[in-house]
Amino acid sequence: MRPPSRWAPLPVLLAATFLVVLDAFIVNVAMPSIQRELGAGTAALEWIVAGYGLASAVLLIPASRLGDRIGRRRVFSGGVALFTLSSAACGLAPSTGALVAARFGQGIAAALMTPNALSLIGAIYAGPDRARALSAYGTVMGVAAASGQLIGGALVQADVAGLGWRACFLVNLPVGVAALAAARRTVPESRRAGALSLDPVGTLLVTAGLTLVVLPLVEGRALAWPAWTVASLVLAPFVLGAFAVHQRRLARHGGAPLFDPQLLRRRTFGAGLAVQALLWCGQASFFLVFALYLQLGRGLDAMQSGLVFTVLAVAYVVASVKAQGLAHHGRRVITAGALTLAGGHAILLDAVLGGGALVTLVPGMVLVGGGMGLLIAPVATTVMAGVPAELAGSASGALSTVQNVGNAVGVGLVGALYFGALGGGAAHAFALSLAALAALLLAVAALARALPAVVASPR
Repeated sequence: MRPPSRWAPLPVLLAATFLVVLDAFIVNVAMPSIQRELGAGTAALEWIVAGYGLASAVLLIPASRLGDRIGRRRVFSGGVALFTLSSAACGLAPSTGALVAARFGQGIAAALMTPNALSLIGAIYAGPDRARALSAYGTVMGVAAASGQLIGGALVQADVAGLGWRACFLVNLPVGVAALAAARRTVPESRRAGALSLDPVGTLLVTAGLTLVVLPLVEGRALAWPAWTVASLVLAPFVLGAFAVHQRRLARHGGAPLFDPQLLRRRTFGAGLAVQALLWCGQASFFLVFALYLQLGRGLDAMQSGLVFTVLAVAYVVASVKAQGLAHHGRRVITAGALTLAGGHAILLDAVLGGGALVTLVPGMVLVGGGMGLLIAPVATTVMAGVPAELAGSASGALSTVQNVGNAVGVGLVGALYFGALGGGAAHAFALSLAALAALLLAVAALARALPAVVASPR
């Protein structure tokens, strides 16, 4: 039997990566259908999005370390298997509770897959081959994000075998099974000598702290803010503070904290984390409330809603390509991207309140997509530029974690605002959400002043 070519592992790793990113977006246009069929409340709709991001966020770094210790292919394959099973559970869910639980399962699986897929690419490929593999990795992530709404809309509208929204999850099954079967044959095992410990105490503390933040944000409005929601928000800083103390103590005693305290001694990195958090607070939340507005406020079906998102997706892809050549401008391109995105939200807000034809949304959508393209990659590039090589792994893990945390918290905050204002109509609720999102972007532009002005271009 011929040995697999050196490129045989890449399609397997990219297929899994595509599923992880796709499932962060594909569900948005299916929300009205899920609400109708399962009788889902507004909090459940938020959990369907936020639960995926929260579960992934708290386990990204431990999952990466687990792969280093017991084998990256083993953990990656376990993630693919769990993602496939969780997708089946989502597609067959008899109730909103079952669907939300299965989405948490998908988030856990995503945490197992994502960092280990990237680590495997780094271990398998070197030199120009690694650069090509990483370029393909980035392209697949972009395509999955850009096409998620359209694919979701097409699946819901096609209603294959009467599955409706369930097809958005069940479509993962053949891809997952194929990737799992191919991984054993094509992906070599890889470990890291001297792998870092998992820090279970730190993982437990940060999970508890973030849950104490997100849980009341999602549930509070629907329950009229009972006492436990307020107590949860008050307790959260103490638990997260205990996590910070534990991390510092672990570092002092030669342990391996999830978040290296040395990073926060670098002023630009602390500012970068704040920029990353605020930026991503507005990503998943925007796609959620925009999809709801298009169907509930404009009367579009799932397919039409997905097609509208292609305008934004094209602008995002074009701007992302341009941003590759602008990233060395550091905070300047980030400020420009934040202001462009905020301007897009403002123009969308004006069009929504004007109540004109659907085409009036296009200018704002182009700016929103363009602003995202100018922001997302340059933020990571700029923040990582000043991090020394020995802290690069911890820094990239922190950025990825904050990205997912931002998504979950943003869905809680903006979702509460949107659903709380829905009594005044979908247009009114979406307009308020856009105003809040624009304010977030202005804060990003202000914080960007603390980032490096120029980033050295790679040689």
